[in-house]
Amino acid sequence: MRKITVAKGDGIGPEIMDATLEIIKAAGAQIEIEEIEVGEKVYLAGHSTGISKEAWDVIRRNKIFLKGPITTPQGGGYKSLNVTMRKFLGLYANVRPCVSLHPFVRTKHPDMDIVIVRENEEDLYAGIEHQQTDEIVQCLKLISRPGCEKIVRYAFEYARQYGRKKVTCFTKDNIMKQTDGLFHRVFDEIAREYPDIENEHWIIDIGAAKMADTPEAFDVIVTPNLYGDVLSDIAAQITGSVGLAGSSNIGEECAMFEAIHGSAPPIAGQNIANPSGLLQGAIMMLNHIGQMDVAERVQNAWLKTIEDGIHTFDIYKEGISKQQVGTREFAQAVIANLGQSPSQLKSVSFPRGTAFQLPKYQRKPAARKELVGVDLFVHWNDRDPNELAKVLQQLEDETLQLTMITNRGIKVWPEGFEETFCTDHWRCRFQHVSNTEVSKHHIVRLLSQAIDKRIDTIKTENLYVFDGKPAFSLGQGQ
Repeated sequence: MRKITVAKGDGIGPEIMDATLEIIKAAGAQIEIEEIEVGEKVYLAGHSTGISKEAWDVIRRNKIFLKGPITTPQGGGYKSLNVTMRKFLGLYANVRPCVSLHPFVRTKHPDMDIVIVRENEEDLYAGIEHQQTDEIVQCLKLISRPGCEKIVRYAFEYARQYGRKKVTCFTKDNIMKQTDGLFHRVFDEIAREYPDIENEHWIIDIGAAKMADTPEAFDVIVTPNLYGDVLSDIAAQITGSVGLAGSSNIGEECAMFEAIHGSAPPIAGQNIANPSGLLQGAIMMLNHIGQMDVAERVQNAWLKTIEDGIHTFDIYKEGISKQQVGTREFAQAVIANLGQSPSQLKSVSFPRGTAFQLPKYQRKPAARKELVGVDLFVHWNDRDPNELAKVLQQLEDETLQLTMITNRGIKVWPEGFEETFCTDHWRCRFQHVSNTEVSKHHIVRLLSQAIDKRIDTIKTENLYVFDGKPAFSLGQGQ
C-alpha cells in the first residue's frame, strides 16, 4: 500500500478527481490517500502561494502527489502554484505523452505518438523581470549545465525504458548561442552515451512546424522550458483534444501528476467534464510507483471505452461517437471495461522491473575564468548613439575602451545605420586594451566616472572568457 497526497483543486477538479480515483481503485490500485487543499480558496485565505505550510509538509512526506487543476486569482501578485511546486520540489522533468486515438477521436494525424520531455525549473520561467528604462523591460533567460544534463539524460533514459527509437532536441541556438547553445551542446554530449538511440536536433521554429505537419516524424522530444510548454499543448491539441492529455513532473525525491488542462470554471459542477487528462496523469503515477499491472488495466479499459464511442461532450462527434455521457457515467464505463483491451487501438503493456539510471549531477572541474571587459546598460534619452559614444569615450583609460554600442541587441555604434530605430536603453561594451589585465576595480572606477558624467547606468554584465573561449554574445551586425 502506497500513501499518496491528493488535492482535488478548483473548477472541474473535484469532479474529475473523484472519477479518476474511483477508476484506479476499482482497478486494484494499492494506494492510501491523504488529501490537502490547494488553489483558489487557499490564495483567498491569505496564502499568496496558494498552499499552506502544513500542505507542503504532507507532500514532502508522501513524495507522490496527484493534483487536480487549480485557479490562480487574477491580480494581487499571485504566483502560479504549478510553477512554484515544480521548483520547490525539484521536479525537473515534465513528461507529456501525446497519442492520437484515430478514428475514434477526430484528428488530422492518425499516426501521432510523441512524448515531449520538457525542462521544468529554469529558462524564462525563472520569472526574473525588471523594468530598466521608460521603454524597456527585461526577462532573464537562465539555462544551467546541471539543468541541461538532468533533463537530456532523463529523455534518453525514458526512450530506452519505453522502447522508443529516437530523441529529438529543439532549441533556438542559431540566435541564443550561449543559453540554447549550452542545451544543444549538452544534448550532443549525452547522446553519444546512447548509441542504440537515434538522435537529432531541430531549430524550434521549423521543428514546431514539422511537428504540427508531420508528427509521425518524431518520437521523444526534449527541449527547454518555454518551448516545451508551447509544444506540448500544440501536440496534445493536434492529437484531438488537450483534455485527453496528462503529465508527470519528476524529481529526484518527489513526483507530481496532473492533467495538462486548466480548471475550466464555466463548466464546473455540471457533470460534463472529461476526466481523461487527469486519469492519464494517474496512470503515469501508477507506473512511477511500480503498480504497472494496474496502470495497464486502467489504460486498456480507457482505450476500450474510447473505442466503444462512449465520449464526453468535448470529444463527442456525430458519426464517430455512439453515446455522449457525463463525468460520472464515463468513469463507470471505464470501470465496466476493466480487464478488457481495445480491438482497433493499440493496447498497452508497460515495462516492468527496470528503474531509470539517473545518477545525481556531478559538478565539472572549474574552468579558468578571465575578466576581459564589461557591458554597461545605460538609460539615455538622446536617440543619437554617436552623441552617447562621445560621452562614453571620456570614461576610457589605458585598460578599458568603448568598443560597441547596441540598442535592443543591434549594433548602432560604430558604423550604425540611421534607419535603425533606437529606444532609450543602450548596451555599451568596454573591453580590455590588447592584453592588459582587467579587474573589478577597473569596472568600479568606470561606474564612478559614469556617475560623475551623469550617465544613468542601470545594470552591468561582466565579460568573461572561460578556458580561452569568449562567453558572451556579439552584437547583431558586429
